[in-house]
Amino acid sequence: MCGFLTEYNLSSQRRFQKDAFLRLLALSHKRGPDSSGYVSISPLLQMGFNRLAIMDTSVAGQQPMQSANKKFTIVFNGEIYNHLELRKKLNYTRYKGHSDTETITVCLETWGIEKTVKELNGMFALVIYNHQNEELSLVRDFAGIKPLFYGWDGHTLVAASQYDQITNHPVYAQKSVNPQVLKLYLQQHFLPAAYGLHTDTFQVLPGEIITFNKEGKKSHQRYWELPVNETSFITDSQEAEHYISSVLDKVVEGQLLSDVPIGGFLSGGVDSALIGTSIKKYHKEAQLFTIGSDSKTHDESERAKQFAEALELQQSIWKLNAKEMLHYWDEAMNTLHEPMADFSILPTYLVSKLAKKQVTVTLSGDGGDELFFGYERFWSVGKNIKYQQHPSLLRKGIYGFDKYASGNKKFNAVLLASRQGEAQQGLNSRFRKEWLEALAPDLNNISLPEEYDVYSYSNSKDTRTLLQNMRHSEFYGMMQKTLRKVDLASMGNSLEVRVPFLDKQMIEASLKIDPLLSYGKNKSKQVLKNILHKRIPSVQEETVKKGFSVPLSAWFRADLKPLITERLLDANLLDFGFERAAIEKMLKSHGNKEQDLKWPLFTLYALLK
Repeated sequence: MCGFLTEYNLSSQRRFQKDAFLRLLALSHKRGPDSSGYVSISPLLQMGFNRLAIMDTSVAGQQPMQSANKKFTIVFNGEIYNHLELRKKLNYTRYKGHSDTETITVCLETWGIEKTVKELNGMFALVIYNHQNEELSLVRDFAGIKPLFYGWDGHTLVAASQYDQITNHPVYAQKSVNPQVLKLYLQQHFLPAAYGLHTDTFQVLPGEIITFNKEGKKSHQRYWELPVNETSFITDSQEAEHYISSVLDKVVEGQLLSDVPIGGFLSGGVDSALIGTSIKKYHKEAQLFTIGSDSKTHDESERAKQFAEALELQQSIWKLNAKEMLHYWDEAMNTLHEPMADFSILPTYLVSKLAKKQVTVTLSGDGGDELFFGYERFWSVGKNIKYQQHPSLLRKGIYGFDKYASGNKKFNAVLLASRQGEAQQGLNSRFRKEWLEALAPDLNNISLPEEYDVYSYSNSKDTRTLLQNMRHSEFYGMMQKTLRKVDLASMGNSLEVRVPFLDKQMIEASLKIDPLLSYGKNKSKQVLKNILHKRIPSVQEETVKKGFSVPLSAWFRADLKPLITERLLDANLLDFGFERAAIEKMLKSHGNKEQDLKWPLFTLYALLK
């Protein structure tokens, strides 16, 4: 994993001086501490790179890298798992080394950009300069695992692995906050692609190519998007389990390719344990890494220990109490180079810190919940499907009667939403409308960005259709927040994290499985649960899911109260149009245990820090 910075100007008068450019590049040093590279291609273009050497640790893998025919120069962050297979397809024999970066340059020479990126299976952010036509292209992997931020004002393009590298560039340092994106952040607790918080700052979408020509014309192309309308499925549970099991093994085997030590994260959940079973088949000496705590609500380490013992794999467990975890609060928060409010970043940072002591690469179980319907909200929305089409007044009546008769055991507040997508979006927002309106009254009449359509699907009476719509929304919604959290926390420790469930082969396999096999009350992720039980029958299925999180509510009322209060009240609230009185009221309400406001408070903290 690596960090890069590119500046491309339409006029040499705007070029950043080299020493200042290198200082900006250094902001991503932890992403690539092994070596740095720099090239000035013309008075208009310069590229810099910080390397975390994984594949071919020799100088043959150094970047920026130019293709043999000198047509392309690239910087690349990520890993290409099928690059050796791609070499077999190419009529080329003059490789200088065995890095996947060099493989990409040969693919570009042979196939051009579009076919190359469609052939790649991995996680990647690419900046490609074509010397012949003087075009610069930004490319992001199909799942959005690796970040790619850029600033573009019509004259100067700055592309980077970290958002703060954009906002610290002099062209973008004084840009104002975009109120539409600010409202989106407050509702969704992170910055979804394609948006940056400040004017003229953006992100490349997952599966997108953006190209800038020498006249400054910008073009977009989406080369891959998660399908949403599959109609042919494997409906037999045993056949589905056998198929997914075999694909998972194949994917993990491919992702264990590395020239440096590699291991895996292990929680007490299904996904990481399943990854562990596949790791065991191909890397019997692999090390697994687990974070535990003294909180019965959040600790998964004992169950993780049972998995590791059953697999007979070495496990490192770092068990901390709340005071010990708090010791690392500032260290973990310093990895937030962009507004991102997922407080499980602290345990993610700590397990990455633990892993980095022994390995440079780990595998994680992220993506399983989205692809195999693991979240409770799939059921929360789906169980109302027969009634969602009714008029609003009738739905309110049904909800009210059920509330009176059973305390809403049958119907939940999701039924009151006019659209299923609206209901799903609401379940992913932890900032209640009344608090948001009081905090930022200027945003009340501000709409979300017009192009933001993650939850804009039509109501459906068919459960399979609804589940596919919801999976698509989770893939481009909350999964992107999870990926940003893992990337920030791991890169803060110079650790590469690979995601087998988001391998192209696994994504395509998941789409072939009947959604109904993992849907229903207490049936979430049933296909994966069944596979795990067959592989590790000695560990009983968990009855209560524990989140990989921290006791933030209590911390905000005690240990972290002075820090949070000072940070939120001393910040320049006028920059965001926030009402100080509203923040004071939120802090008081949370402190007095009138309401649990950890989510909105942390969302503000991550923005104002």
